[in-house]
Amino acid sequence: MQQENKTFRRVVTGHDADGKAVIIADAPPAHTQLVGGPGGPTFFEVWHTLETPASIALQPAEPEENGLVLPPPKNGTRLRIIEFPPEGEAFRKLMAADTAAEFKSMGSEKTASTGEAAPHPLMHRTKTVDYGIVLEGEITLVLDRGETTIYAGDIVIQSGTNHAWANRSGRPCRMAFVLIDGSFSNEFDHA
Repeated sequence: MQQENKTFRRVVTGHDADGKAVIIADAPPAHTQLVGGPGGPTFFEVWHTLETPASIALQPAEPEENGLVLPPPKNGTRLRIIEFPPEGEAFRKLMAADTAAEFKSMGSEKTASTGEAAPHPLMHRTKTVDYGIVLEGEITLVLDRGETTIYAGDIVIQSGTNHAWANRSGRPCRMAFVLIDGSFSNEFDHA
C-alpha cells in the first residue's frame, strides 16, 4: 500500500520592528525524511529549541539541523510529526543490525534496545519525556511488558520507557511528538 503524505502547514510567528505580533513563515516543514526506505516512517521535523528556558527572538530563525536527529538537543525540545505506514512483511523481518544502523544514522545508536527477546524490531529508549498525540489513524504502543492501541485524539506520555510503535491497522497513522530532554533519576541505578 502506497502511503500518501498529506501536506500540512507550519505557521511561525514573531514580531515586527514595532514589537507587534506577525506571521513570519507559513509553509510545510523544511526538513522531511523517509527512514528505513520504502515502507518506513516519514519524519517531518517541525521545530526544536536549544535550551530551557527557550530563547525568544523577535524573528525566530529556522533551527539548523544536520540530518535527522532522534532526541532533542541537550536541555532542549523537539517537535516532529511522524507518518507511520502500515507494517508490511519486509518491515517485520528487520534484523537487529538493520535497526541499529537506522538509529545510528539518527545520532542515537545507544537508544536501540533490540534483541531476540525484544517484542518489536524497533524497540528503543531515549532520555526524554515525550508527549505523543495521535492525529489520524491508530497505532500500537509496544512496551517491554504489554502494549495498547491508541487512536486519533489519544495522548501518550512517555518517561524514558523502552518502546516501539507498531502500525497494524492497514492504514497510515500520523502522530505529533514533543520531545523534552531529560535525565534518569537515581532510581534507575537500582532497577
